[in-house]
Amino acid sequence: MFELLIIVSAGCLCGALNAIAGGGTFVTLPVLIWLGIPPIVANATATTMAVPGYIASVWAYRHDIHAEGALSLGMIVTVAALGGMLGAILLIVTSPDAFLVIVPWLLLTATLLFGFSPRLRKLSETHAVGIPSTGVAVIILLFVTTYGGYFNGGLGIIMLAALALQGYRNLHGMNGLKNLLASILSTVSVVTFMTADLIEWKAAFPMAMANICGAYLTSRIVRRVERVDVLRHVIVVIGSAITITFFVVL
Repeated sequence: MFELLIIVSAGCLCGALNAIAGGGTFVTLPVLIWLGIPPIVANATATTMAVPGYIASVWAYRHDIHAEGALSLGMIVTVAALGGMLGAILLIVTSPDAFLVIVPWLLLTATLLFGFSPRLRKLSETHAVGIPSTGVAVIILLFVTTYGGYFNGGLGIIMLAALALQGYRNLHGMNGLKNLLASILSTVSVVTFMTADLIEWKAAFPMAMANICGAYLTSRIVRRVERVDVLRHVIVVIGSAITITFFVVL
């Protein structure tokens, strides 16, 4: 019963964090490993249980999702699906140790980029740089979604940073699109993981149910926050905390 309580609590908190900015996997992954699940299987299971929460959050943000950057929504969805598949294949055929070494640095870079994205946009407008070209936008998004398919931890922070650099300004819309992309790439990843039998379903199911509740309720609350600058600061704080934790633990 105690283990089930831990699983449900972790799932709920994971959903809440992912709805705001991401990083929920860092809550669920240690719990799954603590339960005795091998790290690679725990990683795949953590991605699996996050999918329902992503979808619930997308539904809460459904009216806010609009294309603002260099890519259409159709192109963004296609790239997300491709990246999710590539990342999942990388997890299956390689050891995650080498990749986990650079995760803290990726999180640090993404948090800094997101935190300073308003200044970067002003700087680009001053120097007439503008929104990245379609090719550059595709490369950035493909890298981010491949990362998400391989290791879901901190995906939201990195994805928000990528969207901000591509010209997105509506933070609620960015959150909705971030969760839409995460749900697509994670679903593709899960299908790939299932072919390799990398999912511990006994832990994934109750954690996923709790994840839905945490994601949907948090998304509804966050959408009522009109001070997007406050929400941006909250996201930066969450990203900083996740980054520091990864540097300490890994």
